[in-house]
Amino acid sequence: MSSKPDAALPLSGIRIIDLTVVWAGTFGATLLADLGAEVIKVENVHVWQPMTRGGQARPSAAMVKAGAGWAVGYPNAEPGPRPWNYSPTFVQQFRNKHSMTVDLVSDEGREIFANLVSKSDALVENNASGTLEKLDIGPDFLRRAREDLVMLRMPAYGSDGPYRFARALGVHLESVMGHTLLRGYPDLDPSYITSIFSGDYVAGAHAAFAIMSALRHRRRTGEGQLIELAQAECAGGMLAQAFMDYSLNGVVQERIGNRSVNGHAPYNLYPAKSDGDGTDGGDRWISISVMDDDQWLGLRAAMGDPEWARDPELRREAGRLERHDELDARIGEWTSTQDDYELMHLLQSHGVPAAPVLDSSRIYDDAHVQHRGLNETHDLYDDVGSFRYNTPFMRFSETPLCIRKPPVALGEDNDYVYREVLGYSEAEVEGFRERGHIGMDYDPEIP
Repeated sequence: MSSKPDAALPLSGIRIIDLTVVWAGTFGATLLADLGAEVIKVENVHVWQPMTRGGQARPSAAMVKAGAGWAVGYPNAEPGPRPWNYSPTFVQQFRNKHSMTVDLVSDEGREIFANLVSKSDALVENNASGTLEKLDIGPDFLRRAREDLVMLRMPAYGSDGPYRFARALGVHLESVMGHTLLRGYPDLDPSYITSIFSGDYVAGAHAAFAIMSALRHRRRTGEGQLIELAQAECAGGMLAQAFMDYSLNGVVQERIGNRSVNGHAPYNLYPAKSDGDGTDGGDRWISISVMDDDQWLGLRAAMGDPEWARDPELRREAGRLERHDELDARIGEWTSTQDDYELMHLLQSHGVPAAPVLDSSRIYDDAHVQHRGLNETHDLYDDVGSFRYNTPFMRFSETPLCIRKPPVALGEDNDYVYREVLGYSEAEVEGFRERGHIGMDYDPEIP
């Protein structure tokens, strides 16, 4: 159990080992950390885990300036002294965690790791199938270290079957499960679809829930568990309505763009007054969702009740659905001349669900985002500056969650873990440091 619990939080006193990579597992461990668990991320200064602390350990200044902001948008447009501590893609996933380093390739490293396992409640990992076994730290090793440990593995496609050794990001999971086929516009094929990674977040949320369920089971029975959570199976949940429609009705769903899967109309994204177009990020859009006949009357009133909208056929949803293309064109003509936020307030005042579609540069200044405290400002390690970070999205009235610890630097908590958690002496710690287990910098030869 943790020696430094956050007593007010739901998972206070629970210690979890984080062996995750990239997004899916990392996000799941982040949720557990947000809930108060002491999550210790185990890292190795001799091994670079691609796409976890960034694309490269040491990107060049030219690469940072030329690349896409979401991938190499480092603070102040510079790689900085330790780029792995502030990769823009994953720095949001390192809040509220601890980091310790150990060389798991060595026998001594595995002994240190076994010591940590013996003092921990759970372990989560989403490496490629067979990775832990190759390191000789698989389930048998873990059970010997702690018999009642809760272990959760998140292979992309499961630990057996023809896909068991396939590596995957969220975009690959979506393609295999069929999400890419359904997400898009009717007149475009899947090759035009931009990459998204929602499969990672879905799997991570499932992982956090599974860990908590297993810990509750252990509290009642004293039994540990080995859980396999195939990420592809989690991603299938995004398509529940399509699977059910085919299973029950024999209907193969097709791409419908931003229209309603439940048959509401008009329901879409509409152009708002823009300063540019999609090539320069100056385009503006607003989401309008008419889900019943009363909301249609509200939309008519907001538009000034034009003559075309008074057609009796449009008074009922079936009629509107049949003429959805025509409605989209008419509504788009009206919305394209108006400011998206002003239009939102006008529509909402008439009872019509509506909201601007915001790009990332506009999100921070949104009144709802600010009111709900969805961001907090914290300092990054190495004094590279203060920045705004996503806060835990869960909201509890009696145990409020926040960023208790800013994004953790590589090996930032080595002293705490080695001395306080594992109980090693000063001499032992210095020996581990000399033999390459303890550090805060990746090996110089790692690019």
